[in-house]
Amino acid sequence: MERREDGRDWAYRVDPYGFERPEDFDYASYEAFFSRYLVVLTRRAIKWSKLLKGNNSIQKSLKVKRYIRKGIPNEHRALIWMIVSGAQTNMEQNPGYYHRLLEGEKNDKLLEAIRTDMNRTFPDNVKFRKTADPCLQHALYNVLVAYGHHNKAVGYCQGMNFIAGYLILITKNEEESFWLLDALIGRILPDYYSPAMLGLKTDQEVLGELVKMKVPAVAELMERHGVMWTLVVSRWFICLFIDILPVETVLRIWDCLFYEGSKIIFRVALTLIKQHQAFILEATNFPDICEKFKQITKGTLVTECHSFMQD
Repeated sequence: MERREDGRDWAYRVDPYGFERPEDFDYASYEAFFSRYLVVLTRRAIKWSKLLKGNNSIQKSLKVKRYIRKGIPNEHRALIWMIVSGAQTNMEQNPGYYHRLLEGEKNDKLLEAIRTDMNRTFPDNVKFRKTADPCLQHALYNVLVAYGHHNKAVGYCQGMNFIAGYLILITKNEEESFWLLDALIGRILPDYYSPAMLGLKTDQEVLGELVKMKVPAVAELMERHGVMWTLVVSRWFICLFIDILPVETVLRIWDCLFYEGSKIIFRVALTLIKQHQAFILEATNFPDICEKFKQITKGTLVTECHSFMQD
């Protein structure tokens, strides 16, 4: 087994979701955070078990909303996402539909577009490698093919592969991932992934207006240097923070996304900008601003997902 010089073995260099940690990964800071977060997770797991009481159903309420904002434990995450997003109901009302989509006639152009993106999806995740057993690329391909034939207006566009990949990592179930993808693309984020991407463009403009109101100095800096919001935040919206923020933080954001809808994306974006206002305002030119926006998605603020989500 390959070992690092400091004696950490391969298993330690791969996170619980299968992502390889980068060479410059700060193990000391992460361990300090995770030892604290583990206490929170344990406490939340006990509360969620009491709330569910062995049932596979919950009713929307202020208590459930509060619980979700404080994070869903991984063992309950797939179930809660399925229930609160409406995906569970849709799946139960359409038995066998997912498998019929996979068995039906296929659009060759769509298949080719999906196939092209397979190896580009999470190359840093050992579970998506062709050598993995099972290789999650097969499940990912099936979910995207089924969805492309289910929602012909959207078909397939880049970004959907990463979202479907995360869903598969959490649910470990193709059919559930398909229905959660449908909840996101069909209802929670309408027109984000349609050919014209009107919903996506509108929401980026809305963020620009919110920054003008809440962090006017940053809005003025962007305007002065002619930086379009779409240039610095489009990946935040399209990938729903995947590959931008740490995995645990992304999952905490998605907990709220499935329950509360797209307003959580604005809340997270505004928190990132507000908390780093002074740092962003140090920028003196166009490339500098773009670089600052890359930097603000790294560091302790975003790693400490529990405190970040309370901001």
